[in-house]
Amino acid sequence: MELCSNPPRESTSPFDCLLFDLDDTLYSSKVGIGEACKRNIEEFLVKKCGFPEDKASSLRVELFKTYGSSLAGLRALGYDIDTDDYHGFVHGRLPYETIKPNPQLRNLLRTINQRKIIFTNSDRNHAIKVLDRLGLQDCFDQIICFETLNPNLSKSSRPDEFPVVLKPSINAMKIAIDVAQVDPCRTLFLDDNERNIAAGKVVGLRTVLVNFQLFSACVGACALRGFVSSVKDWDTG
Repeated sequence: MELCSNPPRESTSPFDCLLFDLDDTLYSSKVGIGEACKRNIEEFLVKKCGFPEDKASSLRVELFKTYGSSLAGLRALGYDIDTDDYHGFVHGRLPYETIKPNPQLRNLLRTINQRKIIFTNSDRNHAIKVLDRLGLQDCFDQIICFETLNPNLSKSSRPDEFPVVLKPSINAMKIAIDVAQVDPCRTLFLDDNERNIAAGKVVGLRTVLVNFQLFSACVGACALRGFVSSVKDWDTG
């Protein structure tokens, strides 16, 4: 497979870097990965944590709303959940075969000269598998993921010693900016989640709320590069 080229950065662009969310941003939610992930989380709550099966769905929703994720909520509540075991159970059995290569997106990403970074709450293994399925594994300069945001969890002596850090927390946004070593005012953050976008604006990122169908149409029309060049004229925040 041909590697993505790295031509000189365009000095006329308003951006030096693009931060891309992964799931439901670079591929459609219609492929079923998100729904399968929810089912796996609910099964984890039942089989690994002992919650009643008829309460698993509502508990998953409540944990997400309150803590940002089921894993974060369980650890905050004192459950000694090993993060690798959790991600292996929840992501390890996902139907990745439903994600198909996207050569149009690959070609368009190759025309964008700015640094391109994945910024996801998911673990690195999941991110790599998704990018591999999309055919985009060599189109990004860096992956900022769960392990990046939570380097100290493995050192904790109790579950609530280090709270799980994820988007949309401001701390997660600041960590991403520091790790990527970017100027937020010259960084475009693309995400499908309104809360994540709101947090990005707080830390000074320029933002675009992504609707995959519209994003895909933009890619299909070979318009993404022009969009990136002209987005300074949009009310992106």
